Amino acid sequence: MESLRGVADEDAARSWLHARNIQDIECIVPDLSGVARGKMMPTEKFFSGPVMTMPASIFAQTISGNYPEDDDRFQHNPIDGDLYFRPDYSTLTAVPWETDPTAQLIHDAYSRDGSPVETAPRNVLRRILSLYEDKGWKPVVAPEIEFYLVKPNTDPDYPLERPTGRSGRPEVGRQSYSISALNEFDDLIDDIYDLSEKQGLEIDTMIHEEGAAQMEINLRHGHPLELADQVFLFKRTIREAALRHDMYATFMSKPMSNEPGSAMHIHQSVVDMESGRNIFSDADGNETSDFRAFIAGFQTYLPQVTSLMAPYVNSYRRFARNSTAPVNVYWGYDNRTVGLRVPFSNAQARRLENRVPGSDVNPYLAIAASLACGYLGMTKGLSPDEPQAGDCSDKQKALPRGLTEALALWESSQEMVDVFGERFVATYRAIKQEEFETFMSVISPWEREYLLLNV
Repeated sequence: MESLRGVADEDAARSWLHARNIQDIECIVPDLSGVARGKMMPTEKFFSGPVMTMPASIFAQTISGNYPEDDDRFQHNPIDGDLYFRPDYSTLTAVPWETDPTAQLIHDAYSRDGSPVETAPRNVLRRILSLYEDKGWKPVVAPEIEFYLVKPNTDPDYPLERPTGRSGRPEVGRQSYSISALNEFDDLIDDIYDLSEKQGLEIDTMIHEEGAAQMEINLRHGHPLELADQVFLFKRTIREAALRHDMYATFMSKPMSNEPGSAMHIHQSVVDMESGRNIFSDADGNETSDFRAFIAGFQTYLPQVTSLMAPYVNSYRRFARNSTAPVNVYWGYDNRTVGLRVPFSNAQARRLENRVPGSDVNPYLAIAASLACGYLGMTKGLSPDEPQAGDCSDKQKALPRGLTEALALWESSQEMVDVFGERFVATYRAIKQEEFETFMSVISPWEREYLLLNV
């Protein structure tokens, strides 16, 4: 199996590419929506040519391809000058769905003076990780990614439809953890595993989720940047595998009104860099004050970073009361009706599961926001409220219910400005505000159905 972290430098990359006779390299960069931007170039040109450049506007682009207008808080580069991109050779891996031998390589963004670009998602996550490092801490994360398989949909005016599996019939009813429902898509799942293995992407488990043709992939725990890279590459991989079987794979948070939403739950723990001990447990295996403060950080700051965990108008459709999606910042032990779940585990594996993010997130930004909440809780010595033991699915506490409300909380938070930097906070707000304005220009079927002849 290939290893996503198996190449250390340029010389090792040359040998790796030569051994596989790879002629082309996809030089890719995740933008603020998690979309892969970049250039394709021949291997020879990659090593002999100048440093790769792209316009600064790639980090100021909305999901619809528009750009926000400048205002007193967000100032875009008026001449759209170039940024410089350096390869992270540890991310070099194959592109197994291409017909010709092709590799992909994630790059990092720098300004002309060599400083990291503040609005590049990988740099945003690194900024948060450096805060932990300064304290002698190393966070560990394990994402769980949900997605739907649907029939190809070429006309956005029509709702999505369930795909047919090998039985020739679409799914009906709830199929949580059903092996037979999973077996309906055996060939596709085999392709997902095969394509993942060829890229060094490690799947821990795959299950059938609650919705019709809704799947979940669990990744093994590890370094936050490495896991964010894996989620970024997994999304590409799963979409490509689905297309091979005449299906779409969608990571929309709420793709169908009558089906559950899709999440990207994030399990998190923190270890001491010197001893390797999980700081959430003491020598006797009991919870520490750091663990309680970590939880309290989420209860306090999750509302302020919800726009990074629910980045689109559609994301908030998932936050419905009496659903499996959390609508609160309560916490509890092994309680899936709260936003913050503490799974049962041994002392070394003690962790917190953040159940708020949707599967539509940029993984770098969602993990960064999640860790920022916990960091602030621990450094400020916050205390959580009492754990919830009952059903909280109908209880709403603190989480914003729409994108504009979430953006207002995001931008007005001095703590987030301090942690993420003023430039990133303003840029992200401007992009999301522009996306909201674009959404508001579209008239929905609901409006035509209920307002056309009734008002």
